[in-house]
Amino acid sequence: MEILVCVKRVPDTAENEIELNSAGNDIERDDLVYSVNEWDNYAVEEAIQIVDKVGGTVTVVTVGDEDADEVLRREMAMGAQNGILLNDEAFEDSDAMGIATLLKAAAEKGKYDLIMTGAQADAGYAAVGGMLAAMMDLPYASLVNMVEVGDGKLTVGREIEGGNQEINEIELPCVLSIQTGINEPRYVGIKGIRQVSGIEIPEFDAAGLGVDPATVGAAGAKTKRVDYFIPETGEGAEMLTGSTEEIIAKLIDIMKANGGLK
Repeated sequence: MEILVCVKRVPDTAENEIELNSAGNDIERDDLVYSVNEWDNYAVEEAIQIVDKVGGTVTVVTVGDEDADEVLRREMAMGAQNGILLNDEAFEDSDAMGIATLLKAAAEKGKYDLIMTGAQADAGYAAVGGMLAAMMDLPYASLVNMVEVGDGKLTVGREIEGGNQEINEIELPCVLSIQTGINEPRYVGIKGIRQVSGIEIPEFDAAGLGVDPATVGAAGAKTKRVDYFIPETGEGAEMLTGSTEEIIAKLIDIMKANGGLK
């Protein structure tokens, strides 16, 4: 099975203190520590496990500048066989539709049975996977937390409201957006990264993808962020002290005072 996994280089929230930029429309990105998007990491692990069972190859693709190369190599050290970098100044500030347009062009350069994305990335739109499927006229399932390979189709589990599980059959080729918790992504050590450091990663610009630069990037974005803010911190939590009986009594009084109990 030939699998394409779309990944993204994002700020590592565990390693950074997030601040707004001077324009107030984004975070300050200078000197940030970056890593692979968490959801994408689960998608790559699932792809590797599928290929381990049924054979094939895993290719990882990302839209970004030359620094995004490190994300591809990290996922290749994890077990993906190939990487593709989509890099062009014209791609900067692409919205979800622009990213999906670029990924579609990259996917059409190969012949993939399955395309996978993370359920969402740092922008939180959770839109790229669905848009990509629609553009390619392929069946699509989101929030996937179980995949079983069948003959020309997959059985997938989806996480739905209320913590319930929905099971579907979906024909190949298709697009899946992968939820965290579907597996346990394997550890990637320095030795593994060194082993893939010399592998050549193909790079495509707009011309190489056959994409009109006016349809992607800031020029083609239909959605533009006009404001970005961190909500003001409210009052801290009230800590109740005393014996168990005293804490229960205080809690009941608080709930009554706030309309929680009558």
